Amino acid sequence: MGYQEYMEERAKRTEWFLDARFGMFIHWGLYAIPGRGEWIQSYEETPKKDYETYFEEWNPDRYDPKEWARIAKQAGMKYAVLTTKHHEGFCLFDSAYTEFKSTNTPYGRDLVREFVDAFRAEGIRVGFYYSLLDWHHEDYPAYGDMYHPERNNEALKGKQHDFNVYLDYMHNQVRELLTNYGKIDIIWFDFSYEGHFGKDWRGEELIKMVRELQPGIIINGRLEANGEDYGTVMTDEPSIYSGDFACPEMIIPPYGLKTPNGVQIPWEACFTLNNNWGYTPNDKHYKTASQIIKKLVECTSKNGNMIINISPTAKGEIPRQQKEILREVGEWMHENSESIYGCGASGFEKPEWGRYTRKGNKLYAHVTEEVIGAIALPGVNGMVEKARRLSDGYEMLLLTPWVAKEFPGYAFVNYGTPECFSFSVEEKTDTVIELTLKK
Repeated sequence: MGYQEYMEERAKRTEWFLDARFGMFIHWGLYAIPGRGEWIQSYEETPKKDYETYFEEWNPDRYDPKEWARIAKQAGMKYAVLTTKHHEGFCLFDSAYTEFKSTNTPYGRDLVREFVDAFRAEGIRVGFYYSLLDWHHEDYPAYGDMYHPERNNEALKGKQHDFNVYLDYMHNQVRELLTNYGKIDIIWFDFSYEGHFGKDWRGEELIKMVRELQPGIIINGRLEANGEDYGTVMTDEPSIYSGDFACPEMIIPPYGLKTPNGVQIPWEACFTLNNNWGYTPNDKHYKTASQIIKKLVECTSKNGNMIINISPTAKGEIPRQQKEILREVGEWMHENSESIYGCGASGFEKPEWGRYTRKGNKLYAHVTEEVIGAIALPGVNGMVEKARRLSDGYEMLLLTPWVAKEFPGYAFVNYGTPECFSFSVEEKTDTVIELTLKK
């Protein structure tokens, strides 16, 4: 396939994704029981036989994916990605290739099946996270590995592993996920590292299988990247492993993402609500709804998406504080989502009081700071036909106040008269003004 054809296909596949802009990540697994983060087994170097205690306990009897889906929809999220298997190797689905799965626990059910059905019923697209690592599989190298919980276990020194046996297992599980659950919109692989990049995962074979089973699916870039860098998707010569989008973690690119030749790269910033991906009840460092909204706007203004993580408890419930944050985000999205869905960079200078997003001839002014006097609109002088507050359609006045005659390069919008009224941001978050540009 030629470069131009590849780029056209990538653009077609990601069209819905870039329109959606906002998604839900769900990190859930056995690590919810100890509640010290999803990397607990590695950090605490817990042997497999000891970690299996959590497998024997797993019984999320309050799991209600329909409630999860309602929360996502009310928050304005358009897609959701669930950890079907994290690095610990525990599968939330009924895989034919392992006994280490939810259907063999006291709970005894296929959690992925119920997730898919519930989210589809709410009109939310579904995606699967799948870890390329597996700390439970016998043929995944342990001793001396960078991350394996038993990397320092001298008893495993010299143990032989047949990595191809593991790769057969991994490929077979991906096949199951992309065969048994209907149309899947995203496959989110995690992650590559030293000695495990692209071809080491038999990546070309894996990509070919994924494309054959789910022709419209979009793939992230971590078959050849680990989060520190984004791989060849950042270049003008992407590899077969590059995927369809970059996934910066816990950071928003300063100017969005482009290749050296200026081609826009689809990207999605992934964030936690507190400081951990997995359920960690002692981590109280939560982001506010206002922060989430402002960062969603920032991503959109740079042609990017944002996916926010929830971390359900071992019982299967979304923590109360996480639900409250998403409820507040949803209230804002209910009134202002038109400034997010289908929007992107404006092409205009970033204003001092906030950001612009744009969709066609609709320019959205996201006013996130309090303004004294009229609001100066950089770059659009003579271009604005009308201005309305997006939340309620309230007319904003387009006129230049008498104190602004020395600034002819700006258009001005006013909350009322006289023109020098101060402007307060609603709820200290983001007041959106819809500016209709002349065609």
